[in-house]
Amino acid sequence: MKQRLAFLFCLLVSGVMAQTTKPASTAKVATKTPGQLLYEQHCLTCHQANGSGVPNLNPPLRNTDWVTGDKTRLINVLLNGLQGQEIEGEVYDNAMPAHDFLNDQQIADVLTYIRSSFGNKAEAVTADQVKTVRVKK
Repeated sequence: MKQRLAFLFCLLVSGVMAQTTKPASTAKVATKTPGQLLYEQHCLTCHQANGSGVPNLNPPLRNTDWVTGDKTRLINVLLNGLQGQEIEGEVYDNAMPAHDFLNDQQIADVLTYIRSSFGNKAEAVTADQVKTVRVKK
């Protein structure tokens, strides 16, 4: 009888534990793209999480032809850096260093991320496009 009660007690406890243990979440975990990771590592501090930039220091990355327009100009900004440039009628004085230490794919990834984030809807940049601009540098 004691063995049967112990067995029933174990069944009861395991049943209660099974009911109180939450099942693993079936929701998909958002994964970051390589471009987003590069943005967070190299760009976020100056251009902010929402791409707004910092007035008079670092230009915004949203709602600007510098981002959504000519890819070659944008690639050159990453390869060569930029300082004291008038962008959309505002002058930004903080020096952006060259990021030519990034490889062609990394530059393509981060620029593609920027061109498709913060409300931007511009086509991707490819590693071949970056390579072409880098060779002409």
